[in-house]
Amino acid sequence: MGRQPSSKPTSFDIAYLAGVSQPTVSRALRGSRSVSLATRQRIEAIARELNYSVDKNASSLRSQRSNTIALLFFEDPTPDESNINPFFLSMLGSITRQCAARGLDLLISFQKMEDDWHVRYQDSHRADGLILLGYGDYTLYKQRLEQLVGHGTHFVRWGSVSDDNIGATVGSDNVGAGRLAGEHLFALGRRHIAFLGHADEHYPEFADRYRGLCAAAEARGIVPDPQLQVDALTAEDAGYAAARTLIARRTPFDAIFAASDLIAIGAMRALGEAGLSIPQDVAIVGFDDIPAANLTSPPLTTIMQDMKGAGALLVDTILAQVEDRPLPPTVLPTRLVTRRSSGG
Repeated sequence: MGRQPSSKPTSFDIAYLAGVSQPTVSRALRGSRSVSLATRQRIEAIARELNYSVDKNASSLRSQRSNTIALLFFEDPTPDESNINPFFLSMLGSITRQCAARGLDLLISFQKMEDDWHVRYQDSHRADGLILLGYGDYTLYKQRLEQLVGHGTHFVRWGSVSDDNIGATVGSDNVGAGRLAGEHLFALGRRHIAFLGHADEHYPEFADRYRGLCAAAEARGIVPDPQLQVDALTAEDAGYAAARTLIARRTPFDAIFAASDLIAIGAMRALGEAGLSIPQDVAIVGFDDIPAANLTSPPLTTIMQDMKGAGALLVDTILAQVEDRPLPPTVLPTRLVTRRSSGG
């Protein structure tokens, strides 16, 4: 049964007739640029037809901010059963400091992607916006993001930045990072570089890192060998299994670029069991620079992401949405941290 208009039209009546959420109506009638011109014009036309006028007292009440940001972690398989990628634990400190510096409270929760977390938060006034960390398979995550956008929820996610991103996304220059890792290994005389990590639309950050590695190879006239790419998730066991698969293929390789440090650490164990020396036989580069990267034997060369900049940019992006300001730049640079695993 459809919504029955009340004697005095409300923003919910307009939302029903326009086929959008009530928050979208509120933003459109404020002239927010976060609502498309076509949608804003449709909402304004319906408001005129209903002789709708804004209730200034209610509008003021609704515009009050909670000064709270919700940080949602999504589970990743880890050996310690915390199910939180240690890279995101490093980012937590940066986000917490940035919120404190801006007088914001931070509400932290742990979510499973298959749960209805998006329903619990999209119409809630518990927080002014959401910061989303981790996602696993992007294809399921994408559906959740589309629902958040449809309901006008303020959110920003950490991930792969591209023109077709849904909602606001902040992330590192993953293609540039992959090129950086490749150039480092090629400069050391390596010619057959394997990539451990998924390289498809399900895991776009990993795919971008692989694209960068391939670009570095092609710049030297080297054709990337698909046999040197093995799927792996961000877990030590996955890196171990991927390295064993790589070895079993018997395709020559003298270096590995792992899509994460956890994958690299697992791969190092598999190489050791196979009697291969690091870096003499195989040079290794990881990604993330988690604390454990400096504790491996030999210490792991890796790509460092800008944690301090990430925290600031994620919080700034949420505040820009809440305050209806243009969003800040979204891509952060990376840098190579050279240790003994690559022989550099």
